[in-house]
Amino acid sequence: MSAPVTPQAAPRILSGMQPTSDSLHLGNYLGALVNWVTLQDEFDAYYFVADLHALTVPTDPAVLRARTRATAAQFIAGGVDPERSAVFCQSHITEHAELGWVMNCLTADGEARRMTQFKDKTAKGQNANVGLLTYPMLMAADILMYDAAFVPVGEDQRQHLEITRDLATRFNTRFGEALVVPEPYIVKGAAKIQDLQEPTAKMSKTGSSPKGLIDLMQDPAKIAKNIRSAVTDTDAEIRYDVDTKPGVSNLLVIHSILSGTPVPELEAAFAGRGYGDLKKEVADVVVAAVEPFQARMRELLDDPAELDRILASGAERARVVARATMERVRDRVGLLPSASR
Repeated sequence: MSAPVTPQAAPRILSGMQPTSDSLHLGNYLGALVNWVTLQDEFDAYYFVADLHALTVPTDPAVLRARTRATAAQFIAGGVDPERSAVFCQSHITEHAELGWVMNCLTADGEARRMTQFKDKTAKGQNANVGLLTYPMLMAADILMYDAAFVPVGEDQRQHLEITRDLATRFNTRFGEALVVPEPYIVKGAAKIQDLQEPTAKMSKTGSSPKGLIDLMQDPAKIAKNIRSAVTDTDAEIRYDVDTKPGVSNLLVIHSILSGTPVPELEAAFAGRGYGDLKKEVADVVVAAVEPFQARMRELLDDPAELDRILASGAERARVVARATMERVRDRVGLLPSASR
């Protein structure tokens, strides 16, 4: 019988992003990456590029490789410290796919088909391949592999975390205690950045128009232009009111997070001033934050060997935990040990 789960000195936290675009957008950065940087101080952090998940849609192999490196580079450029946090590619840890298969075998067909993301994406015409159907099971494996006590989640991922918890409990009940049942970690004050042109909708790679989106690797002049053309309203007062002034509120939130100035102080500072002043200052704040990020990105991408070394080091650290988890899982489900492991 393999050893039980060993408690960690610091609670472990895990999160990841798919390499589905050439650049993260401001919503990714302020809604997730900024929080990842903060969480490094409190948790044993594992951050991965979810390249296996990206295969659920047709992708050119060369594009996927480039985007995988770019996504990892953006983690680091955004402040994730690979000396403190494990930064790695999902596909470099083969145990992810193995544990994903075990999770598939614990999931009923109807249970998988009821997952909101699968229903939504297939309703919008996305290819309904089996990978898309079993995406939540692989996501469960991603989380359970690292004995993560907490998982940062937004509302759109809450259902996936619930099935992860269900599968962990189901496994432990059937086979004996082997997997940590994770808790959601709701970051206080986590930002939800809205589309600049449709401020009642979340900024999104798939849902936002080019003018509604701020790519982190976009030309600074284009970023400033998009902010200056952001939709506001006909009322000239600058105040935070999501219901009646979503566009203005969105600009205030962006300014507040990047400048560190509380929203009430910004409201007072802009009293009696127009939307043009607000947009110009927000543009200046965003560009000031983006320029060093872009410089660090170029530095990392210009040295792919060093970036690959960082990913290999992160994978080595992650693999130690993954192998221990899979040893427990294989033992519990009755798979014979392999002499090659």
